[in-house]
Amino acid sequence: MGRGWKIAIVVVMASIALIAVNAFLVGDETKPATVTVPGGEVLDLAGGEIQAFDTGPRGTPPIVLVHCFTCAIDWWDRVMPALSKDHRVVALDLLGHGGSEKPASGYSMEDQAQLVAEALEELNVDPATVVGHSLGGTVATALAAERPDLVEQLVIVDQAPDNDGYGSGLPLRAALTFTPVLGPALWRVAPDSAVKDGLGVAFAPDFDVPQQFVDDFRRMTYTSYDDSAASETDYTDEMPLDRRIERSGIPLLAIFGDEEQIYDSEEALAAYARVPGARTVLIKGAGHSPNVEKPAQTARLILAFANGSRRSTDKQ
Repeated sequence: MGRGWKIAIVVVMASIALIAVNAFLVGDETKPATVTVPGGEVLDLAGGEIQAFDTGPRGTPPIVLVHCFTCAIDWWDRVMPALSKDHRVVALDLLGHGGSEKPASGYSMEDQAQLVAEALEELNVDPATVVGHSLGGTVATALAAERPDLVEQLVIVDQAPDNDGYGSGLPLRAALTFTPVLGPALWRVAPDSAVKDGLGVAFAPDFDVPQQFVDDFRRMTYTSYDDSAASETDYTDEMPLDRRIERSGIPLLAIFGDEEQIYDSEEALAAYARVPGARTVLIKGAGHSPNVEKPAQTARLILAFANGSRRSTDKQ
């Protein structure tokens, strides 16, 4: 064997060793809670420390906002001003996201819902219209199932009932980040440009992803990233969200963008439309995140629903 081949083998073996060490280090990482948004506060709860943002007039019907996977409170920045004029609005960072704690475990949908419930009780929030975007929709559904006394109405934003049969899912590059050993390595070395490109699937094509959303992604640990996604899949595999919501009997509004890149919007809305009393809306020109892309329309829909739900299927 020539000297060049020996060097190549040493380099490959060293790279494999470094990837394995990185997987160990990244997989063992935790982060404490910290305030990341002006006016935010960290709540020290039994299930962990999470960041909350509480605004709007007290004594008004509350609206609770729960963000998407890899996201944070600031994904609601463009809808909160309209919502908080006549409603108390509480936005929360899920465990493992934004300014909330990133522990080594505790990312099941039931655990996340329990933490949301603890936060609402800590803040003395009355039964609310709970709005969940993507992963937040799954957590909001779990909250409705576990603590229906806290959920007056439920709004799902671009979260399909399950991860099968509603579209192509994540691109291959994103899917690779969940594979053993390779996933943590990709997590560690991905530049901001790659993160921004990956986040593009959460919007309509050609949407300019803000740097602050890349910063939200960077605040996560690999454990919170990997476990949150796996836990959501486990939850919806056990029973789809539409069936869980139907069992709860809580009024539902489902909103999707018509340029959604992760799910088939119309198929997902058709499933939710079968929930008795549900209202479904398709927003033109929005992708997976109409709360960011079409905030005025999204806010109007939430407010109309919060002030009295009705059954219909609309295009906006």
